[in-house]
Amino acid sequence: MTAGRTNSKALSQNWCTPPKYVEAIRDFFGGSIELDPCSNDHSIVRASNEYALPETDGLQASWDFGTIFVNPPYGKDRSRGTSIRDWLKRCHDANLAFGSEVLALVPVATNTRHWKIHVFGGATAVAFLYDTRLQFLVNGEAGGKGAPMSCAMVYWGQCYERFERIFLEFGAVVDLRHLHGRLVGKNGAGALL
Repeated sequence: MTAGRTNSKALSQNWCTPPKYVEAIRDFFGGSIELDPCSNDHSIVRASNEYALPETDGLQASWDFGTIFVNPPYGKDRSRGTSIRDWLKRCHDANLAFGSEVLALVPVATNTRHWKIHVFGGATAVAFLYDTRLQFLVNGEAGGKGAPMSCAMVYWGQCYERFERIFLEFGAVVDLRHLHGRLVGKNGAGALL
């Protein structure tokens, strides 16, 4: 969940993607993941290219890869001045700039500007996960405390039907393509998507 970054020294830096989702992600990408920009020593994603702090900041390094999986830090990184909105922007931008197929495991925050712009305004689809409290691996071990919020798998790419087929098992899949370019907000005011 904090995937190589931390909000507080008391929190674990290594909340990792659960195995059932890693298997589904690999299946979706045809067996391999080219980039994990939020890796850590305990990650089971095993992408061909992994960025992990302190060696490589995934927000600063190149995302010019065909298949990308992101399980970003969910909180703010005060020392770097970043938050999840920066990760969602990079996901959206990688799809636009490089044609990357991108999946991101993120907290559901439909009322935020970053969801309105980068998810509703740019993603192909979202699977709102059925898990009541998604059980991340903590420091590589199962049985940790579940996430305190709902989570979703967000997809930027060209293969909606495959996304729906694979992730419908895990959550309610919603096609977002018809929302691109619309205004969201009261009386038509708000963020341009």
